[in-house]
Amino acid sequence: MSLENEIKNILNDFESATPETIIDVLNQIKLHFKSALISEYLQGKIQKIRDSDDEQEKMKQCKALLPYFDWYLQGL
Repeated sequence: MSLENEIKNILNDFESATPETIIDVLNQIKLHFKSALISEYLQGKIQKIRDSDDEQEKMKQCKALLPYFDWYLQGL
C-alpha cells in the first residue's frame, strides 16, 4: 500500500488505527521533510509516544500529529 493510501486510511478511520501504525506512517513522512529541524522535532514527538505506557495518552498524542498527514497529502 502506498504511503498516501495509508495516510488516507488512518484519516478516514482514526479510531481503528493503532499507535504503532501511526508512528510507522509518521516515520515515513519524516523522511520527506526538507528541514532537518522539522524531522528532529517530529522524531522527538514520536519518541515521546513510544515512551508512554498509557494507550489513551498515545492516541491523544498521535491525534495531535495528524496535521503532518495533511501536510504530506498537500505536498509538504
